[in-house]
Amino acid sequence: MAVSLPIATVGAGCFWCWDAFFKNVIGVKEVTSGYMGGTVPGRPTYREVSSGLTGHAEIVRIRFQPEIISYTSLLTLFLKAHNPTISYKTQHLGSYGSQYRSVIFYQNTAQQKAAILVLKQFEKTLEPAQTLYTELAPATIFYEAETAHQNYYETNKTAAYCTNIIVPKLRWLEKQQAKKLK
Repeated sequence: MAVSLPIATVGAGCFWCWDAFFKNVIGVKEVTSGYMGGTVPGRPTYREVSSGLTGHAEIVRIRFQPEIISYTSLLTLFLKAHNPTISYKTQHLGSYGSQYRSVIFYQNTAQQKAAILVLKQFEKTLEPAQTLYTELAPATIFYEAETAHQNYYETNKTAAYCTNIIVPKLRWLEKQQAKKLK
């Protein structure tokens, strides 16, 4: 029987970016786009989540090898790769609304404690006037996004969103975090 890998679940903006981003990180075995954290019962659709009315966030579920990359390293990389000081209530690169909030969903008490430490460390790097808006919440039901949203970048590299949003994020990863690349 195969050993089950730990899961990290994060979101900030569109899950297409995070899918492409984390698939390039060494120690990450699988990335799945989906939805979590909503209040409306039943399986949400992309259209429903995009409305901002379900309370779900667009997230990625990351299965990783902790002997290669730790949970805290994944969270630190996540925080550095986006601007968690921008509230989802503020328009930013087309990602507006609670479905695009910066969020870490922890799977257990150990992840919760680790995330709290990472967030506190990250807060120390902020300017006095900045506020960290990353939400920390227990993981709830994970709803896998529709097939069209899995591996989006790989199948849509020439789409405007990919060239304007995802490619710069991948370039940042290559430039700033080269040691963490596959």
